[in-house]
Amino acid sequence: MPYKSIYLAAALSVLVPFAISSSSASAQSQPPADMPLYNPSLPISQRVDDLVSRMSLEEKVSQLTDQAAAIPRLDVPAYNWWNEGLHGIARSGYATVFPQAIGNAATWDTPLLKQIGTVVSTEARAKYNDAIRHNNHDRYFGLTIWSPNINIFRDPRWGRGQETYGEDPFLTGRLATAFVEGIQGDDPNYFRAIATPKHFAVHSGPESTRHRANVDPTPHDLWDTYLPAFRATITEGKADSLMCAYNAVDGVPACANKLLIQQILRGDWGFQGFITSDCGAVDDFSSKIGHHYSSSNETGSVAAIETGTDTDCGTEYKALTSAVHDKLIAESQLDVSLKRLFTARIKLGMFDPPSQVPYASIPFSVVNSPENQALALRAARESMVLLKNQNGLLPIRPAAGKTLAVIGPLANSRIALEGNYNGTIRQPILPIDGIATEFDSEHVLYAEGSPFIPGGAVPVPRTMFRTTPNSGTVGLTGEYFASPSFEGNPELTRTDKEIDFNWSHANPVPSHWTDTTATSFAVLWTGTITQSPAQTKDFTIHLPDCYPCGGKVSFAIYLDGQLLKPSPYNSDNHSQARADGPIQHFPISFTDTLSHQLRMEYIQSGPIEDSGITLEWNPDADQLRAEAIATAKKADVILAFVGLNPRLEGEEMPVKAKGFSGGDRTDIVLPDVQQQLLQALAATGKPIIVVMLNGSALAVNWSAKNAAAILEAWYPGQSGGQAIAETLSGKNNPAGRLPVTFYTGIDQLPAFDYYSMANRTYRYFKGDPLYRFGDGLSYTTFKYSNLKLSTTDLSAGDTLTAEADVANTGSSAGDDVAELYLKPPHTDVSPQLALAGFQRIHLAPGETRHITFHLDPRTLSQVDDKGIRAVTAGEYRLSLGSSQPTGDAAQSVVTKNFAIKGKQELPR
Repeated sequence: MPYKSIYLAAALSVLVPFAISSSSASAQSQPPADMPLYNPSLPISQRVDDLVSRMSLEEKVSQLTDQAAAIPRLDVPAYNWWNEGLHGIARSGYATVFPQAIGNAATWDTPLLKQIGTVVSTEARAKYNDAIRHNNHDRYFGLTIWSPNINIFRDPRWGRGQETYGEDPFLTGRLATAFVEGIQGDDPNYFRAIATPKHFAVHSGPESTRHRANVDPTPHDLWDTYLPAFRATITEGKADSLMCAYNAVDGVPACANKLLIQQILRGDWGFQGFITSDCGAVDDFSSKIGHHYSSSNETGSVAAIETGTDTDCGTEYKALTSAVHDKLIAESQLDVSLKRLFTARIKLGMFDPPSQVPYASIPFSVVNSPENQALALRAARESMVLLKNQNGLLPIRPAAGKTLAVIGPLANSRIALEGNYNGTIRQPILPIDGIATEFDSEHVLYAEGSPFIPGGAVPVPRTMFRTTPNSGTVGLTGEYFASPSFEGNPELTRTDKEIDFNWSHANPVPSHWTDTTATSFAVLWTGTITQSPAQTKDFTIHLPDCYPCGGKVSFAIYLDGQLLKPSPYNSDNHSQARADGPIQHFPISFTDTLSHQLRMEYIQSGPIEDSGITLEWNPDADQLRAEAIATAKKADVILAFVGLNPRLEGEEMPVKAKGFSGGDRTDIVLPDVQQQLLQALAATGKPIIVVMLNGSALAVNWSAKNAAAILEAWYPGQSGGQAIAETLSGKNNPAGRLPVTFYTGIDQLPAFDYYSMANRTYRYFKGDPLYRFGDGLSYTTFKYSNLKLSTTDLSAGDTLTAEADVANTGSSAGDDVAELYLKPPHTDVSPQLALAGFQRIHLAPGETRHITFHLDPRTLSQVDDKGIRAVTAGEYRLSLGSSQPTGDAAQSVVTKNFAIKGKQELPR
């Protein structure tokens, strides 16, 4: 859901009563002591049935939105169903932030995804437990987590593809199922939290038309591509919740689609949990920009809840009160959804004694604990995908003493660590800092090089700041005060190399790191700023995602003791609103290239949902490029950090720039200004290692031809800079694999809004891509041998076992991903190749490991043009290796043929 919609929802929330008054309910003012709801020894169905029978119509309707009101007379507390945990518990203060989902997918490590899910829900529990102690029932502090996003990343232009596990249904299903299991825990009586796979179904852009788009997938594409991962998370992962999508399918909005919800989800798959709408999706039924499916929110709400969408993220379901009175729906129909919702709350332990709920004692200290930090670093290391390594330039051993020029706008980008739907990182390790630590800062040079896009703002680089006029210390001195003033002594004094901070629901003062109620503080930065050449520059203070600030944030900037206009600033009176937060422009005229005293004041006087501050500027691209070239000439090797960021690609964003539109991309090449930087750096004659940070495939054709090495780092989370540096040094031997195809350009792709899978993804693409799904290099070598099958003549419906040996034939330890592909008999709709198994394994030099795969009937099946999945007779081929049979490691791939006789149709 986009931030602008979040704050629209917040504005509308004043219309939602926090508690239903007893005057509009029954005369009973206190819940009876023997009320079944609070008796954990009774069957859940009995507890729920009794509760719902006691509720008035008004009370029932109050429970059917994401902001469920309190019912004091029944001692039912308020509950907000909306929480996010895509790659770390999000938007509720400091948390462990893992790589973005697409980076986690690049690990191809199913057990790791389960561990990540466990950390997400454990930290969610810790925050929920703390919130309940403080009577906090706000959004993002609940236990129903709206993740994972398992839509198939069918086209690299989709801005939200970064949230997914890539383009393959099998890989997505395995990783998502593990993540769901980690979220929900393994207690037989209680969920640690509840996972919510989304967006059901057939949803993957464009963002600009999602509120009105109708998709008519072929039966084959529906069952072969768009539904398998959802089926796996429901039937195997036992996800207890699901989110329906904005789009329509076959002319019916997804949240009112009886085929999807009643026949498939609840019928074929036996789903017993609850369904939530995407935010505003029910409004799309009748809005002017929507589907024109219903005449009003009243009739739209009736259609959604009768179909089985139990909660409405929005306010549309408030119309259900009048719908019952107008006899458009029976009150008993509301009871169906209410019982599902309260069953979930009981299974979360919300009405049971805390001593009986094993997760109720999880302390706040687990949040970003050393163990969780270590897991985030491991995930970042495992996500690194080495795509090119010409002449073995990598790894660069620190002992070699080479001077490295770190250049590019992504080298010091905090937001490129975070991705979207992210938590707040307390100590982000930026790439430049990770490299300075790994290779010794004396051997590391840095230049910003370019903006992200032509004319775009970027954080003011650290090279312009010094703590004192004659100091060699880069950055500004930051003093952090525990109250919203600069009186007394600061609690923390440190050097901040950039002014670029995200404090969403967080307090940067150490004594309040774990105090979610302490929302006031102040920060004072002092030092010097130098601009070369002498000229007037446009600087900007940006308050990221501060909607609304409500007058609770203010700042002032002084240059050489003079207050710069138009500051001082109060967030109720900002000069300009930007999509990602209010901004304030102010020019600084540098008449010389000397150091000038700088003082910045930031005061937060109360709680806001998202806080933080970034000092940005709009630099001249030619000037930055010239500085980068001069820096590169002093180095032995250039590390060029290029790519995208979550303010360019993402969810329904008003981005208007060449190559971008509304969060999606209209092209998949690097932004011009970054490509020009690469080519200028190449002209120095120094070897270039390109490190990409992004959430989707890039057509880096020039780099593939001209760079000495290419490392894909995604949006790598809180420890991303360390993982990148350790990969470049060889301390981390890369073994990540691409979860998406890298195409050479959009000319290889069908139209973005065309949902047919023909000529899409590695399974159906007939061209020659830049890099293949499953590609990824290592600093060592692996050899596969002795592939054996349990039979070469299989009866339809039986399981096939494949076994083989894999050996590390190189000189260094490392992980490998064993990729097993199935080539089925050819039909008009069959895939060319399909992933049928994978294992990530670690091998010491010279070590051999025996690995085994069990291919069940579903893995061996195909979907025909009518959407029927069956194991069919014919000749098949299995290929096993470190890549696709035609990929990076094709020379070590081993193959075996086998035949299937007979036919067995499988359940939907």
